[in-house]
Amino acid sequence: MLAPVATAPELVTGERMDVEEFLRRWDELPELKNAELIDGVAYVSSPVSLEPGDLDTLIHMWLAYYAQATPGCRAGSNSTWLMLDSAPQPDAALRILPAYGGLSRVRTRRKKRYSAGAPELAVEVCLASTDVDFGPKRKLYQRAGVQEYITIEALLERIIWRVLDENHVYSFQLTTDDGILRSRVFPGLWLDVAAFWANDGAKMLAALNAGIASEDHQRFVGRLGRRGK
Repeated sequence: MLAPVATAPELVTGERMDVEEFLRRWDELPELKNAELIDGVAYVSSPVSLEPGDLDTLIHMWLAYYAQATPGCRAGSNSTWLMLDSAPQPDAALRILPAYGGLSRVRTRRKKRYSAGAPELAVEVCLASTDVDFGPKRKLYQRAGVQEYITIEALLERIIWRVLDENHVYSFQLTTDDGILRSRVFPGLWLDVAAFWANDGAKMLAALNAGIASEDHQRFVGRLGRRGK
């Protein structure tokens, strides 16, 4: 009798499973870097092309710079979150650490440490993933309490900055007359939209530095400091 042939583990977009099964299969696929479980459905990303990769780099720089200037805040990129019964992998996230009053926690699953709960801000760079990012993922982030959710549509050169309102529904944060988008949750987190689309990191940082120098940011740092004592 022939020995049974072992089948290679896999994750396929559209498969249904729970978080434990999702993490187990992913552990068996060390070459797989990007996968998510949203409301019980697996989504496996295609390789990232040049344009979204460039936009990712700008967003990561922007959030990391802000986090370095704001004690009690931490930026992250492409890490898996344990969120309700799902495991999304936001392209970028900014969170307030638990010791400073933040919403997220660290949880160990399958001997690995994951961020759990919700980051205060999540960013998705959308190219082929718009249906997921605007549909199931937006609904998940809204239910989980992600207070600000930014989607960046590379093909349309459009940024939508959503803010969770008092009814736990996303409303839109509008650009001001100077072309700057300003966070409500993270005072001083300012984004120069034109500079972003022009790939002008220096101009982006100039706007961000102006935000960090604002009185709103200084008061925010003071509040975080009092919580962290």
